[in-house]
Amino acid sequence: MLSGFTKFILGFFLAIAVLIGGGAAIALYFMNRTGIPPAKPVFSNDSPSVKAQAPKATEPGGGKSTLTPGTQAQSSPRTSTPTESPKATPSPKPLPAGAYRGRVSWAEGLSLRSQPNQESEKIGGVGFNQKIIILSESDDKAWQKIRLEGSEQEGWVKAGNTEKVNEQ
Repeated sequence: MLSGFTKFILGFFLAIAVLIGGGAAIALYFMNRTGIPPAKPVFSNDSPSVKAQAPKATEPGGGKSTLTPGTQAQSSPRTSTPTESPKATPSPKPLPAGAYRGRVSWAEGLSLRSQPNQESEKIGGVGFNQKIIILSESDDKAWQKIRLEGSEQEGWVKAGNTEKVNEQ
């Protein structure tokens, strides 16, 4: 009689231990899966292939020589010719009245929207520290109309996620 009762108690504790261990393993698995940050979003106006390409070097004194099949390349002596120094870039076009230069201060970047509300269509994105031109604010001061610097793309972003940059 004692051996049957002992087996029952041991079996009961063993079953409880298996349930607790399995539950703890499943909990750890899901906690680790939710602790992984999601991939960085890619917006429709992002072009990784263009950003990754380095500028191509040009040959001094001429362009590419094209060869047709059956001809041989002849080496010609190259003379060193002085090249013009690059001219200063023209100053950026003047800002519209009431507009000012700024940058995105929100670390995750911002969604560029077609209208000043949360439900409107996303037309692009603006990255952290990206230079922008703040054109105007909505009537309730909750949204700002911006233009990406160096681009003609305009849209609306949430106010408070940008900061004014002192012009020099």
